[in-house]
Amino acid sequence: MASFPAVLRSEWTKIRTVASTSWTLATTLLVTVGIGAGLCAVVNATFDNMPKPEQASFDATQMSFSGMILGQLAMLVFGAMVVGSEYGTGMIRTSLAAVPRRGGLLLGKVLVATALALVVGLATGFLSFFLGQALLGGHSTGLGGENVLRAVIGVGLYMALLAAFAIGASMMLRNSAASIALLIGFFLILPIVLSLVEATRKVAAYLPGQAGSAIMQTVPAAAGSDVPYGPWGGLGIMALWTLAAVIGGYLVLGKRDA
Repeated sequence: MASFPAVLRSEWTKIRTVASTSWTLATTLLVTVGIGAGLCAVVNATFDNMPKPEQASFDATQMSFSGMILGQLAMLVFGAMVVGSEYGTGMIRTSLAAVPRRGGLLLGKVLVATALALVVGLATGFLSFFLGQALLGGHSTGLGGENVLRAVIGVGLYMALLAAFAIGASMMLRNSAASIALLIGFFLILPIVLSLVEATRKVAAYLPGQAGSAIMQTVPAAAGSDVPYGPWGGLGIMALWTLAAVIGGYLVLGKRDA
């Protein structure tokens, strides 16, 4: 039976040597930074044309992270591929033969993938911030501004939770395509649909993507006056969703054959 450090080394080797997981991490960084920079340049050029209320509540820090709209999808794909690639190739049988304790196998995957997502997320956060603020010109803020460092680090925390959530969901579905479709619908489409109806708008605020993204806001008005939680409270809600997904993945992994 493999020791837990050996499990961690094995999971690191799997992620490092599978091209799809490496490319999705690189895509996460490039898409988030690139889109954020482009939108910051546009806002800087059109800032004076914005309505006065929008100018007053403008969140320069969050503007740098506007590329997260698509960047987070790449991170969800990464998390789904960490599990889905093994089921797709049948390597999961070999993994379970080497690590019979399925909880240890899942924990190893979550720890390694989440650590990588955190590193990529932090790099994405700092690069997006500095490049975006440079392009915002006179409308920019500094890293020493109120709540700014928390928001930048929050990008890394948000990315790490996204990866862990995707791993749990993918472990339940055991199929990359199905997992990615579900995750895109849950994080991108469902919040928009729920937000269109007054009766379900408050429900949308408690979905993991909506709640977790509050950690990247520095201007209270930007979060909406009717949101009943702050940045850390929102991230806590997302963490609970993530824990539920991982527990679900563990239960399914323990009951089903490979």
